[in-house]
Amino acid sequence: MSTPTAAPPPRPSGVREVLGYNWPLYAGGLSAVAGGLALAPRLGRVPAALARTGALAAAALLASSTAASWWVYDRSELYSLDWLTALVPDGPGDHLVISTGLDEASPPLGLRYPGTGQTVVDLYDPALTTEGSIRRARRRVPPRPGTLPGSPSRLPVATRSQDTVFAVFAAHELRLAPDREALFAEITRTLRPGGTLVLVEHPRDRANTAVFGPGAWHFMPRREWLRLAHGAGLYSVTETRIANLVTAFAFRRSAE
Repeated sequence: MSTPTAAPPPRPSGVREVLGYNWPLYAGGLSAVAGGLALAPRLGRVPAALARTGALAAAALLASSTAASWWVYDRSELYSLDWLTALVPDGPGDHLVISTGLDEASPPLGLRYPGTGQTVVDLYDPALTTEGSIRRARRRVPPRPGTLPGSPSRLPVATRSQDTVFAVFAAHELRLAPDREALFAEITRTLRPGGTLVLVEHPRDRANTAVFGPGAWHFMPRREWLRLAHGAGLYSVTETRIANLVTAFAFRRSAE
């Protein structure tokens, strides 16, 4: 008799899912393109040129953001975790994965590091994580069994119990600075001396602004992540770039 095998984890979100999570934004962009092109023939020469320019700019932004999402989420090493060895060369040990409505980090971490202790905490709260895309993503990818609910000011994890904390595309969903500050303070509390926070984010920088346009303002600048980490008593260890659009930071708690 053959032994049943466990079902493989779901495929992490790619450009198809990104479109689904953010369809109102894409629908608005397509409407701007169609509206500008439809209005242009009815306008004077200068307004028509402006309408066509606006439509072309909207079309270019839709194309560049879609291509960037495909490059990062479908083609890069993001979910293979090949970049992680440079940040935690000895492995993550007992680790905490923090999500804010969409957890796609814990399955690949569990596969790459079997036998390590893993805890997943979800901070999803409609009052704090206000983006409609998060609600739509959460409906498609519900929390894994055993996921613990938490809040930025209360992670249900013992003090100094974690070797590594992962926050992958999670912290920027906390739109208020006090919530982010509370979360970083809690992360420091849960880390053992010498433990590491691995923070993965799109920073608001030139590269992301070039491809995502105004959408890049949903991201936080690099200086904000450095401010939060240093304010919580963590120091920078290293950074690595993924697909030229994502930065993985490693912050370390001092070995007291």
